Amino acid sequence: MEHREIASISVEEYLNLRKKNQNLRLIKDVIEHILSKKKNGRMFNIVTATWNPITGCSYNCKYCWARKLALTKLKNSHRYSSGFNPSLNEKEFRVKFGAGDLVFVSDMGDMFGDFIPDNWIKQVLDHIRQFPEADFLFMTKNPERYLKLLPYIPKNAILGTTIETTSNELIQTCNISKAPLPTQRYEAMKDLEWDRKMVSIEPILDFKLDTFSKWIETINPFIVYVGYDNYSLKLKEPSLLKTNELIDRLKETSLVIRKTIRPAWFEGQQFINGK
Repeated sequence: MEHREIASISVEEYLNLRKKNQNLRLIKDVIEHILSKKKNGRMFNIVTATWNPITGCSYNCKYCWARKLALTKLKNSHRYSSGFNPSLNEKEFRVKFGAGDLVFVSDMGDMFGDFIPDNWIKQVLDHIRQFPEADFLFMTKNPERYLKLLPYIPKNAILGTTIETTSNELIQTCNISKAPLPTQRYEAMKDLEWDRKMVSIEPILDFKLDTFSKWIETINPFIVYVGYDNYSLKLKEPSLLKTNELIDRLKETSLVIRKTIRPAWFEGQQFINGK
């Protein structure tokens, strides 16, 4: 027979805990509202700066704005003259950071991709360790690499991943990305023991509602970004109603920041007509 420990508290302690929880929820609601409205031109509006010691990516995601930028407006720059290939940018290690900085590291690539050498990543981690009063956001579609390099990651890191959908099949059949599949990303983030985790659901693709909400609850990120495609790619999107249902569920356990939230491309005319 299973024995469970039962903790008891007084009525006064319970009322105090409930009051504190209500206050925290109010604070969370206010912050969500402010950040969902705030625009600063960056991919994530909580960051104060971006820093690119490692650039480039081989996952070839269909919706990647960084690859498009590198191959068009930046194609004549030294850094991207040979394309969007992974590279280590030594000059970036001269940059210093201060208290209050929240830096998005390598927004022009995937630093933890399986095509990046360990020693490159360790060089970046060694550099940010010199600035303990600053915070550094990492995003990858290969979070299993976090698990392998966890002993080297300093505590001022926020570890994030993108999970667009619960469907591996959708990613494969629609040629969305060559990155590890959504289920693999979920499993890695679930196993990652780290206090400050983040998930980006952008661009959001069609999903199973119960599965997705359970995934995010299990990963337990402190913040989740949700948004639709911005580039008129006509991806296989969920309806706006379904997305809003997901957001409502996620708000029970995480701070949810709404980015581009709109009707799916296939239902736009219905919303215009009021149907």
